Amino acid sequence: MTSGPGLRWLDRLEENLIATLMGLATLVIFVAVVHRYSLSHLGGLVVWARDAGYTESSETLRTVYFWLLSIRLTWAQELCIYLFVWMAKFGAAYGVRTGIHVGVDILVNQLAPEWRKRLILFGLACGVVFTAFVGWLGARLVVHLFHSGQVSAVLEAPMWIVYLCLPLGSFLMCFRFLQVAARFADTGELPHYDPATDVIADEPRT
Repeated sequence: MTSGPGLRWLDRLEENLIATLMGLATLVIFVAVVHRYSLSHLGGLVVWARDAGYTESSETLRTVYFWLLSIRLTWAQELCIYLFVWMAKFGAAYGVRTGIHVGVDILVNQLAPEWRKRLILFGLACGVVFTAFVGWLGARLVVHLFHSGQVSAVLEAPMWIVYLCLPLGSFLMCFRFLQVAARFADTGELPHYDPATDVIADEPRT
């Protein structure tokens, strides 16, 4: 399900943000793994070249080894955790909009159309209330962290920025629940993702 013309920019922003966070996390992990294995193999090559009598090659490899060793990537794990947390929060909102979230609806679909509609709207309303409450709590936490000046252990990044994804992602998810509920009340359609065809569509009117 896509938003109306006036809100398509929000859809694009949501999708681009998730893709950017995923790309950055993948890049950081790749660089950190390559760095770690390069150090391990270079150390072995230095020893091999020295024992084999390749003094000049051994010194060159030693220089490269210590240069790589000087590059500190201890912050990579912490950064990846934060990137995945942000991605998860906005990904949850994307999941509501597109119907990707897993749901057990076998009993709901057995109900009469009117009762099915009421139960689905009740479930969506619960989602609105819950995400609004989480967003409010997240906003209070961000304000508290902003005034406390707390920073992360390795990156020393302001923790209020790290936790800003809580209110932003939760309020966006709340908006998506409202959006889905309004469309369902008007048309009887719900967003539905079909993994077999990798297509996001709307369920037919009931």
